[in-house]
Amino acid sequence: MPHHRSDVLDHAISLLDRGGLASLTMRRLGTELEVQPSAIYHHFESKQVLLAAVADEILARGARPRTAAEWPDQLREICVELRQAMLACTDGADVVATVWAFGLGAAAPVADLEKVLTDAGAPAELVAVASRTLVHYVFGHAFEEQTARQAVRLGAVERSLDSLPDFDLGLDLVVDGLRARLS
Repeated sequence: MPHHRSDVLDHAISLLDRGGLASLTMRRLGTELEVQPSAIYHHFESKQVLLAAVADEILARGARPRTAAEWPDQLREICVELRQAMLACTDGADVVATVWAFGLGAAAPVADLEKVLTDAGAPAELVAVASRTLVHYVFGHAFEEQTARQAVRLGAVERSLDSLPDFDLGLDLVVDGLRARLS
């Protein structure tokens, strides 16, 4: 039975969520879909293209209505949404951050941050640095949190998850710094 691109993408995300990034191979995906791995390439020309689609889908599934009126709160909404989207899927932070770093996709949150900062009157050079700073903070925090939770769950380490840095406080520190720059 032939599969549509969306079927392959849905199954890739399911495979990622069940077994992590190491389990997401073209061969395994083909086996689970009962097709030759080469059939996957009909929809995704390479594993990198598949991972880019997976990252964009992770972000799309995590999209939430945004209601904030003021730019600092708009930045917070985007960052919280990004973090929650990545944490909702096993190794989601690793996939999204890698795809973004390679310039293959996952660009929507950065574009959203840049728009908010531009609309707030930030100079162009600050918009670029501030949006990257925010996204790096979110990627780093989500990656640490996700990795620690998985390691504890698997019994690989004994660690109190209470020791993870406070996401909201760290985000407030960055946003407060931006507010001071824009005042």
